[in-house]
Amino acid sequence: MKRIYFCLLLMMASVGAFAQKQTTVPMLYKSFKPSVITLNTGRKVRQSHTNVYLKNSVLLYLKGEYTMEAEMKNILAVDFEDRHFININNQLAYMVDSVGGNVLYCVELFDREAFERNLQNNVNISNMEIGEMINIGTLDINNEKDWKLPVFKHFYFFWKGEYVKVHERDILRKLNKEQRVMFKRMVALPDFSWQSEKSLMQLLKAITQ
Repeated sequence: MKRIYFCLLLMMASVGAFAQKQTTVPMLYKSFKPSVITLNTGRKVRQSHTNVYLKNSVLLYLKGEYTMEAEMKNILAVDFEDRHFININNQLAYMVDSVGGNVLYCVELFDREAFERNLQNNVNISNMEIGEMINIGTLDINNEKDWKLPVFKHFYFFWKGEYVKVHERDILRKLNKEQRVMFKRMVALPDFSWQSEKSLMQLLKAITQ
């Protein structure tokens, strides 16, 4: 029950998009893990208990009995044992793949609105509203499956030396006339998806050539 209380208290802001997978905690890892944090100054700091908060893809760390949110403007990169993150717009992003010096990056976030709909359908809550502070005594969760958090992905291209959000309007502004023709042909294909890493890598390869 303590873990449920902790997870719910962390949810402060609303986000929305297409769900890609689900997790039962609002963090990337089920438990806090060691990492190496590279600061903007180039200094590297080792922390023994860190995690990635999927509400806004920021770094969390334990300070005594408190969970703290890192000041993202001071962070250049974070290395866990299994994944390397860089800071893009104060969010932790990992590399999906690259071509010709251009890179596809991904930021994972959970969909709080979808979570709240699922919570309302699957738990009994009395004398409270979802957005208010959760009183552990009013929450009756049947099982973990009832409160899974839908996680979705945002993508960025590192293209021609700058980060570009993977959105049709943002990309089109960066393309020349020939590239726009190729771009429109690709996104019109029946199997193209803005949520597919394969589709986005094909698009990145097309505009890299």
